[in-house]
Amino acid sequence: MTSTPHPDELTAQRLAGLARGPVGGKDPDPVTGDGTLIDTPGVRAPLVLNDRSFGEITNIICGYTENPVPRWWYAAAAVTAGLAAMMTVFILYLIITGIGTWGLTNQVDWAWDITNFVFWIGIGHAGTLISAILCLLKQKWRTAVNRSAEAMTIFAVICAATFPGIHIGRQWMAWFLPPLPNANAIWPNFRSPLLWDVFAISTYGTVSLLFWYMGMIPDVATLRDRADRRLRLNPQSGGPLLPFLPIPVDLIRAKVYGFLSLGWRFSGRHWHRYEAAYLILAGISTPLVLSVHSIVSMDFATSILPGWHTTIFPPYFVAGAIFGGFAMVLLLLIPARELYPHMKDFITLRHLENMAKILTLTGLMVGFAYSMEFFIAYYGGNEFELYAFKNRATGPYWWAYWTMIGCNVLSPQVFWNKAMRTSPFVIFIVSILVTIGMWFERFVIIVTSLHRAFLPGEWHMFSPTAVDICIFVGSLGVFTHLFLLFMRFLPMFAMAELKAVLPIASPHHGPGHGSGGHQHGGGH
Repeated sequence: MTSTPHPDELTAQRLAGLARGPVGGKDPDPVTGDGTLIDTPGVRAPLVLNDRSFGEITNIICGYTENPVPRWWYAAAAVTAGLAAMMTVFILYLIITGIGTWGLTNQVDWAWDITNFVFWIGIGHAGTLISAILCLLKQKWRTAVNRSAEAMTIFAVICAATFPGIHIGRQWMAWFLPPLPNANAIWPNFRSPLLWDVFAISTYGTVSLLFWYMGMIPDVATLRDRADRRLRLNPQSGGPLLPFLPIPVDLIRAKVYGFLSLGWRFSGRHWHRYEAAYLILAGISTPLVLSVHSIVSMDFATSILPGWHTTIFPPYFVAGAIFGGFAMVLLLLIPARELYPHMKDFITLRHLENMAKILTLTGLMVGFAYSMEFFIAYYGGNEFELYAFKNRATGPYWWAYWTMIGCNVLSPQVFWNKAMRTSPFVIFIVSILVTIGMWFERFVIIVTSLHRAFLPGEWHMFSPTAVDICIFVGSLGVFTHLFLLFMRFLPMFAMAELKAVLPIASPHHGPGHGSGGHQHGGGH
């Protein structure tokens, strides 16, 4: 026997968009949107829509990897694989022919290669921020986006690590970058920030990979057990792997996921060790968010070159990295929630709004850094420094500078309007602009500071070649293709964390306490 819901509980359900209207369906509400855009004090927005049960969440998320691949996935995978192959071909051409195939000159000896390196390192920061810092701050809304952001981090670091390896001139000597003992007794210069990069990026990539993989172990074990159960009911479950290779697909799944799950058995001891290790990795990852891009910025700040020699670079680079990383997360997740069934139940408008707010905040921080660069150059009284920044805004590359300002500073300002920051289409467009602007930021910093150095006799313009362009476009293909493979073969959401934020996971949930009331009004 259930009691009658309290009127306040019905009000909470109506505000959340869950109360049924007079025609029997959910009333569309321009104020609350999908039910998560609630500004009423005391009424908490839902983190999962449509009152999903534990079993429904498992079936939906596992279905993304178990169900047949949609046609759009094949088309996207084919295009991105082609771009990745193009990158491989042009890197081989670069190794065979030499760095002269790039648009580098004696004056502009850092250009697209380092621009792309810093760009990809920045993209990889949002994953650690969402997973580690928001985890330590107990922000429950991270549960729907953290797994995809962590995967994005790994793939961005892979793309970033490619460029230092191929820009050194003798690519087959790249093994000299780490401090390995060798017969020639040649050791890297430990006082060089370029060597700091090697340690920072390798540490960041290792910890991020462990953090991502450890979080997936319980979900991979779920996929293993589901495949094993289907095999027990039907030894040919899933059909043949290939027409000429009659191995059941579920047998492959059970073996591969069984290997990746590392013997996980869902015991209390396993969960206790898992949560302790996850918290430790979150604590280790948090300072890495600040340290990695700070060290990358020191590649520039420790030089004497006007435009680079500034102490604002470490915080400026970190804020820009988070800014660009969140834009890339939105670029990946907004199309995914439109293309995958039921994904809007997990990635709600509230999630998108929160990330749009972070874009606005970090965009203001980046804009402040842009203005402070001019102020510091003026206040310092160094004519070379002041000319470097004037040249950025009014010199031959003025179009790149003002593209950066328009995309990074002006475009996020639309999010001061609630209708704009809750519109997936507007957020997607702004995310594209921010991603473009962050690439131009790195281009402006590197190229405009080099192309006009101290002496006019050293001035020279930089123009990218087809090899420059194709390697960068190919890195976009590598990144996107890896993310498509992740969406196809691995769980996109942390199922245990999603279930923990459901109202039925609350100890206060019971008869007479409707899901809407506790999901939105309680949320203890």
